[in-house]
Amino acid sequence: MFRIRTDLALETRELYRENMKQEIPGVEVEQKEEMFATVTRVKVLNKQGSEIIGKPEGEYITIESAGLKKADPDLKDQVSQMLAKELVCIIPPKMNLKTLIVGLGNWNITPDALGPQVVSKVFITRHLFESYGKTEDTSMTSVSAISPGVMGTTGIETFEIIRGIVEKTQPDLIIAIDALASRKMERVNTTIQIATTGICPGSGVGNKRKEISEATLGVPVLAIGVPTVVDAATLANDTIGLVVDNFVQQAQKGSEFYNILKGISDEDKYNLIKEVLDPYGANVIVTTKDIDIVVKDISQIIANAINISLHPGIDLKDVNRYLQ
Repeated sequence: MFRIRTDLALETRELYRENMKQEIPGVEVEQKEEMFATVTRVKVLNKQGSEIIGKPEGEYITIESAGLKKADPDLKDQVSQMLAKELVCIIPPKMNLKTLIVGLGNWNITPDALGPQVVSKVFITRHLFESYGKTEDTSMTSVSAISPGVMGTTGIETFEIIRGIVEKTQPDLIIAIDALASRKMERVNTTIQIATTGICPGSGVGNKRKEISEATLGVPVLAIGVPTVVDAATLANDTIGLVVDNFVQQAQKGSEFYNILKGISDEDKYNLIKEVLDPYGANVIVTTKDIDIVVKDISQIIANAINISLHPGIDLKDVNRYLQ
């Protein structure tokens, strides 16, 4: 059976509302419109909500801004500050916090290189604390980072690499960054999701690896993701739906053509999609032609937000200077 592929909690909620005409039981949703972005908070409160939405209990914060595609410097700064503000609210309040940044993904494949690019831009300080024998500082915290690659290039499960580092360095928090998949092209490269529940590497392209979360590592894990791809079958399904809806609106109600359109089932759409995509293989992923530029810009936004949220003595002016 065809299944819409998306890693965004707000899209899963949208799909449920479209099909069931009601909110998901056990899930709370709050949406706020800002001048340059929309912030949506999806809270999965209990087991029932978790089973329906297909995501662990926790909070999923989504920042949407169509202007991210245009790489406007002022907008990038505004989104960085907004993302930093959201991170500060969910980072565990702890003195002398030690954080491990994990950039998931394959640096050789541009749509999957978001994590490694963010790691290349974050302000790393753990070695400074170690070199000078310091345990605390009023202007910065201890931050280390790793881009573990993917099992296809390392031969090692990503989880195993991270677990070994966690056992050795004993961080208080892990922030994992990864590329995601959306069900809509309009959200590709324009949406940032923060999750308090960890992440499954490779889920965006249907290649799930072992979960990176507090349950598996014993350390709180925040996940930051940006949809950089759309599954071709999902895109085709939405496109067919829009075409059918448009024809329904234009057809004369009660006519034979109208009745045929209204009678098209999800199974019919699935069979059509399967017939079209079969010659190309089942796993076709679509991205934008300017993905290299967009990933570079969004990785800077995320890195700026992480730097601001983890280092009290650093502001946006400082991180922009540092990253030049």
